[in-house]
Amino acid sequence: MKRLDYYWYTRSPWLVLLTPLSLIYRVLVSLRRSAYKIGIFRSTRVTVPVIVVGNITVGGTGKTPLVAWLAEYLLGKGYKPGIISRGYGGVSSNWPQQVRPDSDPAVVGDEAVLLAAKTGCPMSVAPDRVAAATALTEHSDCDVILSDDGLQHYALQRDIEIAVIDGVRRFGNGFLIPAGPLREPVSRLQEVDLLVTNGLGNGQEHRLGMRQGEAHNLLDPDKVSALHDFRPQTVHAVAGIGNPERFFRSLQQAGLQLERHAFPDHFPFQPDDIRFGDGKPVIMTEKDAVKCRHFATANDWYVPVEAHMSDDFRARLDALLDTRLPHHG
Repeated sequence: MKRLDYYWYTRSPWLVLLTPLSLIYRVLVSLRRSAYKIGIFRSTRVTVPVIVVGNITVGGTGKTPLVAWLAEYLLGKGYKPGIISRGYGGVSSNWPQQVRPDSDPAVVGDEAVLLAAKTGCPMSVAPDRVAAATALTEHSDCDVILSDDGLQHYALQRDIEIAVIDGVRRFGNGFLIPAGPLREPVSRLQEVDLLVTNGLGNGQEHRLGMRQGEAHNLLDPDKVSALHDFRPQTVHAVAGIGNPERFFRSLQQAGLQLERHAFPDHFPFQPDDIRFGDGKPVIMTEKDAVKCRHFATANDWYVPVEAHMSDDFRARLDALLDTRLPHHG
């Protein structure tokens, strides 16, 4: 049976049966937002500025690579960024958790371990973003916080909002959950400071470019291979991310022949999930690799991606940093 999100993006007519629930959800979203605005619900400002990178749709849009890019950019500007996230997929019984590159992704979440490893920045995770941000300021000397996701987590006040849009799937059928993929109405995007599109953008949207790296061996991280080296044979492409097709397309564009294996986002991989019994190479995403390293074989590879942003985006971000974070330095 296909997942519900398949129907969200194929505009399946039977989803009209769920529209009454979507209307109720829309009202609840509006009431909740209003409650924060007028002070019925508490919104907390932590001791350092906060930049939220989020989206208004369910599923992956490319937030995590952008957060990694922002961390590097801020470091280059002389800031000391720290990162927070929900720690989705982590099963810790004690929150918040400080995250290191060698943390267990089953405890703190796969994206958190990936970000800690890629950026070297201090990181804290918790379902409560205020708790995560407070713990981060207590355990590090960060002077700005990047929140990976959390656009709808209004309990944490923010200084800059960046929304990421899937440039291919956009907003699906345009309905809110459960009839569609939207967490909030599209009109919410009019309030954010920067719109970033993973793919081709429209109007004021800044394009999030993705550079695909070479394949890295999971068993021997120093062993690197160009993607074209895999072309003579079919490979197993494994992706447990929000939009597996994006990863599969990127491998196809590199000329690879694939056997696709799509898993749910944040899937807790076990050895049998990536063993296919035919000796063909297994190529996965960098996020999936952090969960597979401890049972990897010499035939398992991952492909990292790096975000890159335009000069226009950098200029707009610099202007926001100058006006919203004037105390720096």
